[in-house]
Amino acid sequence: MDIYCPVDERCSAVISALLEPLPPLKIQEYYERLLASRNCSTIQVKLDGEFGKGVYAQQDFAEGELIFRDQMLFGCQHPSNKIECMVCSSCFRFIGTVEQQIGRRLYLQSLGLSSSHGCDADEKITDADVSSDTSDDENIGWGESNEEPGGSGSRTRENKKLCPPKEMVETLMRGEFLLPHSDKFLLPPIVPCPGGCKEVFYCSKLCADADWDSCHSLLCLGEKSKAPSRAALDKFTQHANETNDIFLLAAKAIAYTILRYRKLKTSCERKRKLPDSSDCFDLSLLREAWRPISMGHKRRWWECMALPEDVDSSEEVTFRMQIKELAFQSLQLLKDAIYDKECEALFSLELYGQIIGMFELNNLDLVVASPVEDYFLYIDDLHSPEKEEVEKVSHQFLDALGEEYAVSCEGTAFFPIQSCMNHSCQPNARAFKREEDRDGEATILACKPIHKGEEITISYIDESLPFEERRAALPDYGFTCRCSKCQEES
Repeated sequence: MDIYCPVDERCSAVISALLEPLPPLKIQEYYERLLASRNCSTIQVKLDGEFGKGVYAQQDFAEGELIFRDQMLFGCQHPSNKIECMVCSSCFRFIGTVEQQIGRRLYLQSLGLSSSHGCDADEKITDADVSSDTSDDENIGWGESNEEPGGSGSRTRENKKLCPPKEMVETLMRGEFLLPHSDKFLLPPIVPCPGGCKEVFYCSKLCADADWDSCHSLLCLGEKSKAPSRAALDKFTQHANETNDIFLLAAKAIAYTILRYRKLKTSCERKRKLPDSSDCFDLSLLREAWRPISMGHKRRWWECMALPEDVDSSEEVTFRMQIKELAFQSLQLLKDAIYDKECEALFSLELYGQIIGMFELNNLDLVVASPVEDYFLYIDDLHSPEKEEVEKVSHQFLDALGEEYAVSCEGTAFFPIQSCMNHSCQPNARAFKREEDRDGEATILACKPIHKGEEITISYIDESLPFEERRAALPDYGFTCRCSKCQEES
């Protein structure tokens, strides 16, 4: 039995209007303005009748040369990764200090929390938190296991000996203990959420205000949140953390559109000197608020999601219905949290599925290298006898962190320019972070010489796979590759 969403029926005309493709000229104008706003003159987005949008070179590029960097429209850190890394929730740069990054991670590990145990600890550890949470050594079991030997949570005796004293870890988090040479790896300060929640932090007031105005004011769990129901919002967030964090991105997209609509409406009322018309819906303004999202290629999530390897093809219909049901559950929780009557169409299952499908088809992995790795590599490159002296302090933390001592920030993000790039099994570009790229922007590099006027392509899949495997992997994107490599091997 199919799922019935009343909003889809009530708002069918508005939904159709939002999903209706813009005229080619309007699309072209949008990307020209977007590239101009970013001072990016090296590329151009063009429309192709066969493949839709494409990105083309406006100059020659040498192999390895930077083509462009793309600022995300929406992005989120994986919830479990928040335990390992503290980053700005807007630009995804690491924040605080190297000491805080190390101390916070060791402290949370001492509580039995890790990326495999969920994300209930993604809040700032303050002096008060530390003093209240670590006052009872027996309850915490610092450096020890609360499991019996051989249990799933037990640690080896060797690992017990490697844990530094809890007092030292606490002073690391409070900034009272400085690691040698850490001043060479300065990070932006930790700026709290303007709404008072302890879920997100920023590298600057600029990032904090930008995220607040863009979407977080509706998604904040703090006292100053603009969400109609923080309790419902908390339920939605928990559901997303437990099921699929792509729902968190969808929530950002909907909150972003609602806030843009409200700003556009307020601006129009002021320009026209009209009285407050809070109950008067304006479709043209909603379409304008929705425009950045309308540009992304979309399909319903439950239709474009790749069938997992452990699901037999005979169970595909059942699987896709389960995915649709999961999306509907998430949508209902989000509707309870941030519903806006004038923007009711945004809470339709059709639009929710299309938004998530857009992310499924276009998103890039969000990866930002950890400064903790840079720090320990620097120490390793020191010369004797200084190296031995420094390692007397640093190695106890390195050993406590273990083999995965420098976990990168990891997440997922939608990039408006990069998402216009078409696929080729012989791409001339790739998304690859350089040493100096320490934020969440996408970095596109040439992997072979590119001439002016040539289309810039990337591979959506592992292009080294055999032809049949490549062909089997691409239908979820809605096309069959006809690049020269595929034509030669077919």
